[in-house]
Amino acid sequence: MPGMTFVEKVFEARQGTILFRKPDLVLTHDNTASIQKTFEKMGGTKVFDPEQLLIVLDHNAPPTSSQLATQYQSIRDFVKKQHIRKFYDIGMGICHQVSSYHARPGMIVVGSDSHTCTAGAFNSLAAGIDRTEAAGLWLRGETWFRVPESLKITLKGSLNRGVYAKDISLWLIGMLGSDGANYMSIEFHGEGLDALTISDRMTLANLASEMGAKNAVFPPDRILEEFIGESVKKGIWADPDALYEKEIEIDLNEIFPVVAAPHHVDNVKAVSEVIGTKVQQGLIGTCTNGRLEDIRIAANILSGKKVARDFQLLVIPASQKIYLQAIEEGLVSKLVKAGAIILAVSCGPCLGTGQGIPADGYTVISTANRNFMGRMGNKNARIFLASPACVAYSALRGEITDPRGIISNNVYPYQKKQSKTVIIEKTDNRKKHNVWNYSDVDNLNTDQMFAGNLTYNILSSDPAAIMPHLFKGFDDNFAENVASDDIIVAGDNFGCGSSREHPSVGLAHAGIKAVIVKSVNRIFYRSSINQGLPIIVNPAVVNAYKVGNRVNVDLENGRITIEDKSFSFAPLPDKLMAILQAKGLVNWIKKQ
Repeated sequence: MPGMTFVEKVFEARQGTILFRKPDLVLTHDNTASIQKTFEKMGGTKVFDPEQLLIVLDHNAPPTSSQLATQYQSIRDFVKKQHIRKFYDIGMGICHQVSSYHARPGMIVVGSDSHTCTAGAFNSLAAGIDRTEAAGLWLRGETWFRVPESLKITLKGSLNRGVYAKDISLWLIGMLGSDGANYMSIEFHGEGLDALTISDRMTLANLASEMGAKNAVFPPDRILEEFIGESVKKGIWADPDALYEKEIEIDLNEIFPVVAAPHHVDNVKAVSEVIGTKVQQGLIGTCTNGRLEDIRIAANILSGKKVARDFQLLVIPASQKIYLQAIEEGLVSKLVKAGAIILAVSCGPCLGTGQGIPADGYTVISTANRNFMGRMGNKNARIFLASPACVAYSALRGEITDPRGIISNNVYPYQKKQSKTVIIEKTDNRKKHNVWNYSDVDNLNTDQMFAGNLTYNILSSDPAAIMPHLFKGFDDNFAENVASDDIIVAGDNFGCGSSREHPSVGLAHAGIKAVIVKSVNRIFYRSSINQGLPIIVNPAVVNAYKVGNRVNVDLENGRITIEDKSFSFAPLPDKLMAILQAKGLVNWIKKQ
């Protein structure tokens, strides 16, 4: 019998097994208010284990409307009533940075945010879930997991000057694609880890979700032990003879500065390929790169200089602790004197909320984790993703600049054909019979399905209120014409992006009979099951569909019929089928 991977050891089961486990930590943030409502719909009055919960107010902090302020107060009231001790109010930190205070080796950490995987830097099994699943955890203390296949990434060598952890992450995303590690557990191995700080590891783990991964994890080694100040003997690591779905080796010496160009995170290019591109705004911060090391890098680059005329540079520390350290080191003074604007500790413009939304026609260079069209709150802006050093140097010149201070001929070696960001014209009716045809659309992301700036609106907790906003800006015909028993046919990586469950809530409420795709994002798949929305992964069906074909789906018998052609698909495991048959997790839990 071969050895076990990290994730197999944590779950004490082989890949492919579906099981129930009690996580050590359940992270929620601003969405706690809507989770509370779902919890109450499930019949919940008292949380299963207050010590399990970690609640952070960060996404819209400070609140940008009276509605949001009221939501925040309702969360505080809930925290007090339920005796939840792990609570971090406005300005205390971005939730994934705060997780560094609590996540420890060998823990299972889940959170209602796709970047919960950041905690893998601490040798935790950390994965994103949706709001409904979080509510179920509050009530029952446990949830279902599928033990994923594993991807082993071995790092050797060390980074050259001007190259950073962000470059490693984007390099890997470009190599694998935004769904190249879909539903997989990523393990980082090799002597190259010795040169990566915990901050570096958090950046790498954070961006695992942009490859479609369930989680990413680092070993319980000396660097982790020094960071947490305690023994890592409880840590878990893979056996030397573990079997992997795939293995990759990266020589860090060969990596050069790269960016993710608009409008996909896997549209990776060497900085030298886009050098000189005019930029009007920069962002240094977010859960990906708002740590002290990132701010220190930027401050030292900008010290004694001025950002380019008409350029807006925003800096957001990832926590109050980091903010105070930056003040004590004099980093904030350096940044402000250079012309930077320091924003309150929050997610801010990363998802199009808070301050810092770009103007029409702006090109932004950001240390954030996503660059979908409209991601920062304006679909008429373009976003490049880069390291803090690249953003800082670009701020000085008002154009994308190589952080090494050189002109090079580097070309990113894994160029691939990029899927076009599709916007469907009002005159293009994609519905024929009861089928919505998006078979030509890959990477249909959650920002296109439901805009980020609506995510924490009070109305967004109401399925009927979500409906008018579904697919707005992508296909404006959809919300007006969707009907019960409609079927959606779509391409690869459907539902990529945020863990927000609003699209699956809205589609389930609309009565969508099934969504048939070539492949689906992991968290979106879970969210759909939890809402009672059937997702069927079957590339052959998508390829066979022709506009105007009649499609019938038989969930019970695992059959799809297109005109006179019949296709089979594997039925869901009994436990998940039971959730679908109950019309979602809320009803299933009530029955339990």
